[in-house]
Amino acid sequence: MRNLIIFIALVVVIQRWDDISRVFLSSPSMMDVTSEVEASEGQVILYATKWCGYCKKARKLMRKNNIDFVEFDIESSKEARAQYDRLGGNGVPLLLVNGELIQGYNAGKILRAYQGSE
Repeated sequence: MRNLIIFIALVVVIQRWDDISRVFLSSPSMMDVTSEVEASEGQVILYATKWCGYCKKARKLMRKNNIDFVEFDIESSKEARAQYDRLGGNGVPLLLVNGELIQGYNAGKILRAYQGSE
């Protein structure tokens, strides 16, 4: 019985290794995050997934308000996922609006951050 429990635990660790290593091995430096935020000055970056309803709402809001944005799918691009992780992503959508980090869909925050640059 003990061997079975150890085997199951090992299988779970192997299957979830990416998540586990992200928690224990990657601690983004403030320099990485700062450079990502500075790189977004003057633009809107959306980190999203195809299936996310709030990501869809964010896209719709930005299109309705003629806000140009660049979108990165964090599930289909390793580089997009790495950027998302460096920024402390904890759910989608994650937006960088003129250097301001916005976690989740918040229409008011998105519009205020965008209009603050005009």
